[in-house]
Amino acid sequence: MRVLIVVPARYGSTRFPGKPLQLIAGRSMVSRVADVARDAARQMNGADYVVATDDERILTHCEQEGLKAVLTPENVATGTDRALAAVQALNVRPDVVINLQGDAPFTPAAMVAAIGKAAAEGDEDVATPVVQLSWEALDDMREHKKLAPFSGTTCIRAKNGRALWFSKNILPAMRKEDKLRQSDALSPVLRHIGLYAYRLEALEQFARLPEAHYEALEGLEQLRMLENGMTIRAVLVDEPEISIGGVDTPEDLALAERLLKARGLA
Repeated sequence: MRVLIVVPARYGSTRFPGKPLQLIAGRSMVSRVADVARDAARQMNGADYVVATDDERILTHCEQEGLKAVLTPENVATGTDRALAAVQALNVRPDVVINLQGDAPFTPAAMVAAIGKAAAEGDEDVATPVVQLSWEALDDMREHKKLAPFSGTTCIRAKNGRALWFSKNILPAMRKEDKLRQSDALSPVLRHIGLYAYRLEALEQFARLPEAHYEALEGLEQLRMLENGMTIRAVLVDEPEISIGGVDTPEDLALAERLLKARGLA
């Protein structure tokens, strides 16, 4: 199957204007994410990648760096919509479209390839990664949610791997947690990572759907899919070596540089 990895890279971020061009240890964020996309494409047969931007400065930078890029309209609401806009601008019909967020430079290429393969080979509309949390990681999530209750998303899935629900609450609740801690090194909690591989028809369907009820309440776009009967495969993956969310602010960028230097990767 043909797979296209799209890296949405919008210039006008409210919290961090020009974010894709900001340097992380000497390299632009967009070039780091594009490298992930390129490496993931190499791990899949018939795969390619492109940076989708709304700004000539980012387009020019990508061309100078030898990266594949396409210009998309400015008035695109989300990264998911920009991924579809890239497909339309390129006038191609891939079987699977992966939306790799342009502010996630530490996403492992193997994780991107894993969900791409799951979407290409499975029967579901969408594939997305989840990490099974250790008890220590679960404790950390609980502590962090005391300060930021809407940080971190959990997922519950069926035995066949299909996602049943996602929430900003920690799911599932556990009546006999003490016994579970003694019997298993890992908790039953799955942390969701916001990375999606769509079958093209599913991406087009999703873009046409209005915001759904529980999507609005939780602020989770994947609930729009479930509320409308779409199917999602939750692919179990390893915890990334550098496990931080998107680089959304100058403070996040400084943290990213510190983490790189601490691992000798700067």
